[in-house]
Amino acid sequence: MISKEFPAFDFSTVFPEYPAKSGRWAFTEAAILKRGADCRHWLKARPEKVIAVVSHSGFLRVGVSQRHYANADYRVFDFAKSETDELVEWEATEERGGGMGKSRKGLALIEPRDFRHERQEQSQESVAQAPEEVTREIPGPTESRG
Repeated sequence: MISKEFPAFDFSTVFPEYPAKSGRWAFTEAAILKRGADCRHWLKARPEKVIAVVSHSGFLRVGVSQRHYANADYRVFDFAKSETDELVEWEATEERGGGMGKSRKGLALIEPRDFRHERQEQSQESVAQAPEEVTREIPGPTESRG
């Protein structure tokens, strides 16, 4: 168990099933979007005013902020002044393309390549579940007119 290797850290808030790659931790669009929403909700409920989030750029881009992140780059956000968990990026990092200016600017929407394996599986399942086409029918004899 990792807590024995690092006794100075409190692991009580780590989900016991982590790092399983199924359910909540699955590499699927739905699971990552749900974890991202849960993350924003949890962050917004924290009492601290300044929080540094260190994570995989793919999770931040797809699940949390919908922004691009170059390696080791950062962005600064506030929560929108509403009941939602919507993030509003600071102008300084938005206009520059991240804090170091190395990230692509603008929104980073989910791309087909993000969940390519999931889309392939869905495609294969839909083909397997598709009803058989009626192509083996043999037309009956036609009447001759004469």
